[in-house]
Amino acid sequence: MADAALAPLIGFDDFLKVDIRVGQIVKAEPFPEARKPAYRLTIDFGPDIGTKRSSAQITHHYSCEQLEGRKVAAVVNFPPRQIGPMMSEVLTLGFPDAEGHVVLVGVDRDLPLSGRLF
Repeated sequence: MADAALAPLIGFDDFLKVDIRVGQIVKAEPFPEARKPAYRLTIDFGPDIGTKRSSAQITHHYSCEQLEGRKVAAVVNFPPRQIGPMMSEVLTLGFPDAEGHVVLVGVDRDLPLSGRLF
């Protein structure tokens, strides 16, 4: 299910505009009001950024219990977006598997919260 075409080339300065940070999921709960199956996530990005909320369509591969305590990558500088009755403040990142279900981007080491992707 990979995209056939690459996105247009961008300059490095454009990449630097996207602020991707590591956070830790402190709460995951069902989000039945979402149009597609999703969870409401509360993610801690440390004292400088704080705790933010995100809607994530990750119900195929993950349960709420599996998510709590997990470190994830998220874009923290998009404007908030209304998703059903909640305001999603960050975009939690993932890749599609062969069937198009989201697999989270994560880290394989214990990192301090709010570390920025480079």
